[in-house]
Amino acid sequence: MTGRGGILLIIISSFTGTMVAHWTETSAPPGVAFTLACLVTAALVRPTDLLSLSVSPPIAFFASVVAAEAVLALGNEGFARVLLLGLASRLAEVAPWLFLGTALVLVISVFRGLPGNIRELGDELNGRR
Repeated sequence: MTGRGGILLIIISSFTGTMVAHWTETSAPPGVAFTLACLVTAALVRPTDLLSLSVSPPIAFFASVVAAEAVLALGNEGFARVLLLGLASRLAEVAPWLFLGTALVLVISVFRGLPGNIRELGDELNGRR
């Protein structure tokens, strides 16, 4: 799997989890979906894409929650207010899962070759390649 594909998987699963959480009126689905997607992507992404994947989960989750909350706020009077309140409450509910998923990506990536990718980037930036 490419790094972009992994990021897309995180976005889609988080969006789906947020929608399921809204329909079932529970708070766990987006966090569980995000954490599982992080675990899968960290294990399956190409080793050369580990660096881009390791910084992307929080950004991907934020983008998916903004999209999901925007869809849920459509048609409401005071769209911006509903969107901001939904976004703030969703991010507060999912914060522990967000830390867990991001930590899983980092730990798994370190064992799959992330330090080598960081060294290669440093070499390229310093003109050693």
